[in-house]
Formats: sequence, C-alpha cells, structure tokens
Amino acid sequence: MASAVVIGGGLAGVAAAVLLGERGIATTLIEQESFLGGRAGAWSDTLSDGTNFQMERGFHAFFRQYYNLRSLLKRVDPALRMLRPVSDYPLLSPSGAMESFARLPKRSPFNVMELVRRSKTIRLLDFRHVNLKRAREMLAFDAARTYDAFDTMSAKAFLDGLNFPEDARRVLFDVFAHSFFNPEERYSAAELLAMFHYYFTQNPEGLLFDVMNEPFSTAFWNPMLDYLHSLGVSVQLSTTVLEVARSDGGFRVRARRGDSPLTFEAASVVLATSVPGLKKLVEHSAALSELRPSVGSLDVTSPFAVQRLWLDRKCWSYRPAFAGTTGFAGLDNISIYEQLESESRAWSERTGGSVVELHAYALPDGSDEETVKRRFLEGLHTFYPETKDAKILDQRFLMRQDCPSFAPGSFARRPTVTTPIENLVLAGDYVKLPFPSALMERATSSGFLAANHLLQRFSRPREPVRHGPLKGVFAALAS
Repeated sequence: MASAVVIGGGLAGVAAAVLLGERGIATTLIEQESFLGGRAGAWSDTLSDGTNFQMERGFHAFFRQYYNLRSLLKRVDPALRMLRPVSDYPLLSPSGAMESFARLPKRSPFNVMELVRRSKTIRLLDFRHVNLKRAREMLAFDAARTYDAFDTMSAKAFLDGLNFPEDARRVLFDVFAHSFFNPEERYSAAELLAMFHYYFTQNPEGLLFDVMNEPFSTAFWNPMLDYLHSLGVSVQLSTTVLEVARSDGGFRVRARRGDSPLTFEAASVVLATSVPGLKKLVEHSAALSELRPSVGSLDVTSPFAVQRLWLDRKCWSYRPAFAGTTGFAGLDNISIYEQLESESRAWSERTGGSVVELHAYALPDGSDEETVKRRFLEGLHTFYPETKDAKILDQRFLMRQDCPSFAPGSFARRPTVTTPIENLVLAGDYVKLPFPSALMERATSSGFLAANHLLQRFSRPREPVRHGPLKGVFAALAS
C-alpha cells in the first residue's frame, strides 16, 4: 500500500502532506506542538482584560512571487480573500533617511536604476567611489558561478566592498540582509546575492507584498487542518517522534504523546522538522546514519525576538502598517497590527489603543530579555515619538533560536530534498533547492518537491512547482 509519514507540521510538512493526501497516499502527519504551522504557526492566548487573541512568532509578508505558498493557501481559500495588498513599506533610519519600494518598475535593471535615482541616501557623485564590478554581481546571479565565487565570503565583507555611502548602505542593504535572520558577518555572500536576485532584481511580481487580514491560524491553519482531515490525512498533534527505524514495509516511526508510546508504519517518510529537531532525530536513529554528514553540517543562526505591545493610545494615523528600520541596533521592523488584521483592529476600535509589534531578526549571541526589551522601546520611541507617553496595557515577548544558518562555506554541504535513503526525503527552509527561494516559499517549495519525489515512485501525478528566473539579467556577461 502506498503510504507515508510526514514528520513536522510546519509549511514544509503540510505542503508535502497535502499533495500526498490529494493523490490518495495513506498519510500520517506528526507535529509535536498542539497546533499546525511550526515557525509560521499561531496559538491562543488571553489579554489581562479577558480578550482572546492569536499570538504568532512575528509579522509575515506574503510576497507575490511566492507561487507555491499561494498555491497551498488556495486549497482553503481559492480566491485568496485572506490576503490584501500593502501600498508600500518604507525603510526608516534614525537620521531621517527613508526609502520606498512603491511604484518601482518590475523589470531589471530599470527597477535598480529607478530606486537609485530617487534615493535620498546616494547621489550620482557617490558612484565615483562605488565598486561597480561588485555591484554588477547583484544583477548577475547564476547559481553555479555565484556560489563558487562568493559562498566562502561573508555578506558583510561583500557589502563593505561595495563602498556605498553609510546611510545608503544601511537603508538599502542592511535591512534586506537582516531579513533572513542571519547576521551579515555570518551570512554567505552568495546567499545574499541569491536573495537579492529572488526578491528584487529578477522578481517579475515587484517588491511589494500582501498581508493576511486575519491571524494566520484563523485564516489558514484551522481551515487547513479541516482540509487535511477531508483528504483522509491522519494528523497527530502534540506528538513527539523519537526514532525512525527500518521495517519490512519501509519505515517504523516510534513516537510519544504524553506518556503514551505510539508507532506508525509507512512505505515512505518525509522529514520536515526544524534544524534542531532534524539533527536530534538523525542522531537517535540508526536507520538515518547516512544523513549524519550533511545534516550534521546544518546549524541555527542567531536568536531573534518579537515583542507585541498593546498601547493605551493610537500611533499617528499616517504610520505605515509595516516599516523596516535600520541604524538602531536591536530593532529591524515595526508593525502596527490594527492596520494589518481584524482581531487587533477590533481591540483598537474598542479601546482607542494600538497593537504594535517590534522584531529583531538577528540578535547578538547572549542577548538577554530585559536588554532587548529596553532597546525595542528606545527604537520605537525614536522612530515613532508619539509612543513615548503611551502606557503599555499588555505585552508578549518571544526569543527563539531555531532558524537555519546560511553561513559562509555551508552551501556545498547543505542537504537536498532527496537523500541516499530510498523513499526518505527532506523538506524545510534549510534545504538546497534547484532554484532561488526563501523563507515561507522555500519551506513550501521543498515540501512540494519532497512529495513529488515520492509521488513519482508511487506512479502518481506530481504537482507543478513554479519559480522565477534562474539567472540575473547580466549573468551572461559575468560568465
């Protein structure tokens, strides 16, 4: 019988389980949390005034070239009514410098030329000092050549070598580089170039994005759980996998829910856990020993932090729903949630206050909660001074360290979807893909590719996997 166990209920695991279930594969999805979503999940909480709300691990931007994620979302919302567009998202600097991505051309190099033309942080005369050969690399991505030439270099070294003016460097590049949860000094320059290619220079959809108009759990994860059940997928929440072993029928997965031991048998397995979970499972499973060299090379990046504040007064009405910030250590963006989703909007209308989220993507190792909170507030008061006298009615703070590292020199050892073990595949945003991708889209794409590999073996139809251009507009000139 065609069967599969998917270990991990984040975007990667759910994407794989959906395709397998839709094509009649007897599928079991195992997730250690009590809710689906992984690092994109949400859970119920209650404010001190008794208001129920959904807490998440940070703001999610749904870029329009996230073709595979949008395909997954359409399983429960075919018209994507859950999403609405943002008109702009500014990048702010304490100096007053600001950049906008609204109304940029979508084609390269015209988008870059227009951004530079209207920038207030770089003048035409500044290009006398810019390293134009290195700048051209940002328009010349080619996976084989770019990773060979730049993977051992740090993103910081690459950006330092551009010789951009300080304000332009901070506003145009630092915010972007931090968005992948890796500090510049420990982030591969090749990976940075891949992301610049994917999000900006060769993005046919443009750099603006959509936001979810309800909490992720309400709009997507709860309906997705119902959809999985309708496909016959057995969803095992609050279940921890202890070991993957071989059996006559393929694999035996040993797990535990509370004090109860559980065993699941299947012909195939999708490992779709986080990096820490994957490394632990591979270490404790003799049947997975062939994965230890590649999986052992994986690591997590610096910790990130999210603080959501319920304030007793509104931020000024012209503040953007989302703004990137730079030049202020320990704060990378500010989101005003009543402008984003209905739950916070209802609270704001009832109380006259604002729901503000502060996010740091890559904190220094050893950061402590009180210092991060203090820096968050200092940054908020600097960028949005109307909040200085606001009273904090409620707050939630999260600090985690489980996002994948893309360190210099790590590309060659990074595992792919397929593995040396027959009928066992990997899925997650750490996986090396055959096309540029990142974050939620990378996770979803890897889940689709993992399921497709198994579906081919089961002689079932595969899912189309979409992606953008593989090479930059000047790639041929750089070869």
